[in-house]
Amino acid sequence: MTDNNLMLGVKAGNLEKMGLLFERYHRVLFAFLYHSTGQAATSEDLVQTAFYRMLKYRHTFSGEGEFRTWMYHIARNVLTDHAKKNQRVVYREDIQKLSEQSAFTPAIDKQLEKSEENTALHQALAQLSPEYREVLVLSRFQELSYQEIATILATSEGNIKVRVHRAMKELKQLYLKQNS
Repeated sequence: MTDNNLMLGVKAGNLEKMGLLFERYHRVLFAFLYHSTGQAATSEDLVQTAFYRMLKYRHTFSGEGEFRTWMYHIARNVLTDHAKKNQRVVYREDIQKLSEQSAFTPAIDKQLEKSEENTALHQALAQLSPEYREVLVLSRFQELSYQEIATILATSEGNIKVRVHRAMKELKQLYLKQNS
C-alpha cells in the first residue's frame, strides 16, 4: 500500500495503519529532528509528538499531495513549537552514537579520519543559520526534492534552489575555515 492510501485509511478510522507509517518513517523523522536539535532523547520525543499530531490532525490530510510532504510539515511545526518553548534549538554533535549506528566499519585509521571529518562537517553545519541548516538537512540528508521542500516551506522551488546553493557555499566556507 502507498503511504497516501495508508494515511487515508487512518483518516477513515483505521488507526492500525498508522503503525505501518510509523515503521516506515520514524527513523527518517528522527534523523531530520536530530540534525536540527542535536539531542537524541529530545528528537525521540519530538518524533512521538509528530506522530501524535498526525493522528490528531488526520482529518487535514487530503491525499492530493504526498504523505511525506504532509508529514514533514507537521514535523517542522513540532520542531518550531519545541524551539519556542525552549527559546532556542541547541545543536550538539554526538559522533559516537552516529558511528555506533553505522552498519559499515572500515579500518580503524580510516574510521578515525572519517569521524574527524564528520565532526568538522557537523560543527560547520551547526554554525549555519537554522534556515540554511534546515534546507540542507531536507535536501542532502533526507533526500527530498526541491519541489517537496518548497511545498513544506510554502515557498517556490527557485527560492529553495537559491537557499540550498547559498547554504552549501556558506557550509563550505565554514568547513574550510575550521580545517585551516
